[in-house]
Amino acid sequence: MKNVFRKTPVCCVALWLAAGATGAWAQEKPKFHVLAMAEPGGHHIAYSKAARPWLDSLAAKEHFSIDYIDKTDAINEGYLSKYQLIIQLDYVPYAWKPEAAAAFEKYIDEGKGGWIGFHHATLLGEFDGYKIWPWFQDFMGGIRYKNYIADFAAATVKVENSKHPIMKGVPALFPVQKEEWYIYDKSPRPNVDVIASVDESTYQPDSKIKMGDHPVVWSNQKKKAKNVYIFMGHSPVLFESTAYKTIFKNAILWAAKK
Repeated sequence: MKNVFRKTPVCCVALWLAAGATGAWAQEKPKFHVLAMAEPGGHHIAYSKAARPWLDSLAAKEHFSIDYIDKTDAINEGYLSKYQLIIQLDYVPYAWKPEAAAAFEKYIDEGKGGWIGFHHATLLGEFDGYKIWPWFQDFMGGIRYKNYIADFAAATVKVENSKHPIMKGVPALFPVQKEEWYIYDKSPRPNVDVIASVDESTYQPDSKIKMGDHPVVWSNQKKKAKNVYIFMGHSPVLFESTAYKTIFKNAILWAAKK
């Protein structure tokens, strides 16, 4: 019986191996790994749904990987060790599993990676039967949530620290079309580095719910982890703002680097 299998010419084998090697080199290793936390429902789900495709597109362009979770059950010290950055997309600072909370505290306190928090991360108080998280309250400058503009307002945000890396390419003043501006029992300013604040005199429509000195972007330099809190994060319309997307992108690239 004749052998029906033909030998592959050596030149073809060489070309195939070369092509495989080229493909392997073309698949660039992620520069860093990101964990994004977003609530599975509620008033902020539209924002999170708009954030995801934008983040996925940015990850492809900037060569980083990103995973998404909507609960803290899996979080422990080993789980977080895989990530160089945590993005807390509208995820509240309560009802975390105890092991997850402890791992997160250690991650931030020991500078194991960076952190960016948005909007709901300062919903600090007693909610849904849960007590305030003292460590997280301290992390956010010792504030407690007090009230918010339930019917929303447009406003102008003023950059106070233009030299901070997250404000590169951002104008000194930029508009926010729609937000439910939180107010707190006090300003976090004495305990954090304020990067931007909202000018309450620009509220449209005007509101009596004001706090005077009103920071909306800040960083807690007492923590080893690079960190920044960005209040604006309720409406998907934010992703139509070049200034907002620039801040978000800058924050990721800054906070992910040790």
